[in-house]
Amino acid sequence: MNMETTTLGKTGLSVSRICLGTMTFGEQNTEAEAHAQLDYALERGINFIDTAEMYPVMPKATTTGSTERYIGSWLKKRGKRDDLVIATKVAGPTAMSWIRGGQSNLDRAGIRAALEASLQRLQTDYVDLYQLHWPSRNVPIFGQNYFDPAKERPHVPIAETLAALDELVKEGKVRHIGVSNESPWGVSEFTRLAEQEKLPRIATIQNLYNLTARAFETTLLTETCYREQVSLLAYSPLAFGQLTAKYVDDPQAAGRLTRFPPSWSPRYLRPAVLEAVREYAALARSRGLTPAALALAWTYSRWFVGATIIGATSLAQLKENIDAFDVRLDADTEAAIDAIHARIFNPGQ
Repeated sequence: MNMETTTLGKTGLSVSRICLGTMTFGEQNTEAEAHAQLDYALERGINFIDTAEMYPVMPKATTTGSTERYIGSWLKKRGKRDDLVIATKVAGPTAMSWIRGGQSNLDRAGIRAALEASLQRLQTDYVDLYQLHWPSRNVPIFGQNYFDPAKERPHVPIAETLAALDELVKEGKVRHIGVSNESPWGVSEFTRLAEQEKLPRIATIQNLYNLTARAFETTLLTETCYREQVSLLAYSPLAFGQLTAKYVDDPQAAGRLTRFPPSWSPRYLRPAVLEAVREYAALARSRGLTPAALALAWTYSRWFVGATIIGATSLAQLKENIDAFDVRLDADTEAAIDAIHARIFNPGQ
């Protein structure tokens, strides 16, 4: 296969349509395994690597930052930094007190401290895409779907965050910026303030998107991002592995959903998710596809997805995930997918 590329937002930054996600590095994958995945992804034409200061998952004080360190040791060994697009993320407000000494927020001091630490772990002078992992303000995310004004809290204004990022762009430590787990209002406000104040413009939004979680299509984010030229980086395309059907085939299958406590990802354990997965898996198998190939081919082919972030714990999984890029779904299969979605609407959102 020849890996397709796309341009992120208005940046001119060319990336592979598949991005290698790395949040298993340091928890489910050793440093050697991480390096092997990075090498293989490169061989397959992937030039885009995504990480975050809080990785790996599930987050804990003893491992936080390991993912970036593993990538950094690989970068040092490999060299040729400039032919790669490295993205990382700064954490917003969190109960994870070990992140920046419990001072994580999207203010000037917090962002600068987070970036400097990430650069040191990554062993690089700059990141190509620096993303805000989640907003400073009250926003329903990570399985919460309804905005609740009662949860309002003090937060860093978006203009202040953009001004802090502007300093880092001007210093050459950040090339482009993006958001993650954002809303239509947030995307509109980031782009409006950037133009009004002549501050850096967001190029990307990294949000949840998969067969069980299609809210990006229906929350006005599709239109907002289209009109503002903000590229979607779709994360969790396999719903933490549920869409491979391995857990419905064997509830004790090894993976994130059996390794970590249920409180870590309850949305993917909902009965409706399991029901949907069974239907998508049956559809895939009736078409001669693996459930993972169906789920990934569908996400890869959406017109509004700039790049899809895939993750794996083995090279065999990584190969299957990349190979799915060549799968083309016919109109009947697309219609069958939409029929399942209509019956079991966004159970993993």
